[in-house]
Amino acid sequence: MIAKDDLQEVLTIALANGGDFADIFVERKRTTAIFCEDNKIERVNTGLDIGAGIRVLSGENTAYAYTNNLTREDLSNAARIASHAATGEKKEVKLDLRKARVVPPFEIKQRPDEVMIEKKVELVAEANRVARMVDGRIKQVGVSYGDVIQEVVIANSEGTYVEDERIRTRFVVNAVAVEGTSIQTGYEALGGHIGFELFDHDATLTLAETAAKRAVMLLSAKPAPAGKMAVVMAGEAGGTMVHEACGHGLEADHIQKQLSVYAGKLGQPVAADVVTVIDDATLPGQYGSLRFDDEGTPGQKTVLIDRGILKDFMYDLLTSRKEQRESTGNGRRESFHDKPIPRMTNTLIAPGKTDPEKIIKETQNGLLVKKMGGGQVNTVNGDFVFDVAEGYLIQDGQIGAPVRGATLTGNGPEVLQIIDMVGQDLGFTIGTCGKDGQGVPVSDAQPTIRIPELIVGGILD
Repeated sequence: MIAKDDLQEVLTIALANGGDFADIFVERKRTTAIFCEDNKIERVNTGLDIGAGIRVLSGENTAYAYTNNLTREDLSNAARIASHAATGEKKEVKLDLRKARVVPPFEIKQRPDEVMIEKKVELVAEANRVARMVDGRIKQVGVSYGDVIQEVVIANSEGTYVEDERIRTRFVVNAVAVEGTSIQTGYEALGGHIGFELFDHDATLTLAETAAKRAVMLLSAKPAPAGKMAVVMAGEAGGTMVHEACGHGLEADHIQKQLSVYAGKLGQPVAADVVTVIDDATLPGQYGSLRFDDEGTPGQKTVLIDRGILKDFMYDLLTSRKEQRESTGNGRRESFHDKPIPRMTNTLIAPGKTDPEKIIKETQNGLLVKKMGGGQVNTVNGDFVFDVAEGYLIQDGQIGAPVRGATLTGNGPEVLQIIDMVGQDLGFTIGTCGKDGQGVPVSDAQPTIRIPELIVGGILD
């Protein structure tokens, strides 16, 4: 997108008035989004976003400027603005842009930009039809398709030069069932760092049926009981809890600002010895996977908690410089408009050795969570409240009646320390993680786990 000579000139200008590090993030992003609502295709949007962000670091200070015009003149102007905002002593920097080490690309079997828009529209319309056919009580269905092809060039004053293409595809179904005064919803999402092969094997139809059947099932579900009880979280529930109640507290900026309960606890036990927490950007096809992060650092697998012991945090270049260590490849940004910050990629609790069915059988009474809903988390202390989208009572070691309206209330670090059983399965969910006003694609995963005691909130019917 931009010649290396021009990148080198821009970085030279960026460091002209001080600062000890500069980088440029050039982006060309093509998007397609299709929405079906009220039984008709409401919108088909395609877009192209192009621009570049230039950053100058002076010690712990960051100056950032961006432009959506990639001419040499506009890039130079943005570099001058970032340069004037920088503080500190002018430092001699030798620019020697060279290729970063080779990282194999993720396999894309069918590029979404080679698929006709009509085929994508038909996929959405078919999912809408299938969801509505599940039951006459399905009164509303929302379906959305999206793909993103993001080309980036990243260069910095330390010699990093990276070219990359990220392709992501996703599909979401939301079904609403109505009976009398009861209104229930079912939500399912599928996506990855993957092409149109995501939809092989009728994946969208399965997604639509699952969402609609859950909405219908909840119409007859009993109100959830309230109180402290054992909670088994199925692997298919995904790793929302580990992402929200634990992952954010392991991002290095929160640690360095003392805004995390994990600050100062490196090397100490912070979870049960059956718990290992990993952030892994290298997993093929997962929604949060990266060849390189948005600073040009190769994506990595970072063991954060190893059998209960806190081992590491997630770093970008700025936070790693503060501790004179290497970045873990977690520097991410929503677009060229934004400066990078430490973010998760694919965060998971590693599978254990126990059969998930055994975990159910050895739980006398409690709640089985098969699908997590939304929630709120205090990242400073780890307190959380999550909705349960699909839950069942466990009675005498057997899966019992479905319940609705359940919530889970607790503290992430405390929950990690009392998990006593970890299954051998692993289930992923996808999402857009919000932090500092920026959203980035992530996935979370966990095996079936048992929490011996957790506060479950119920409803009055």
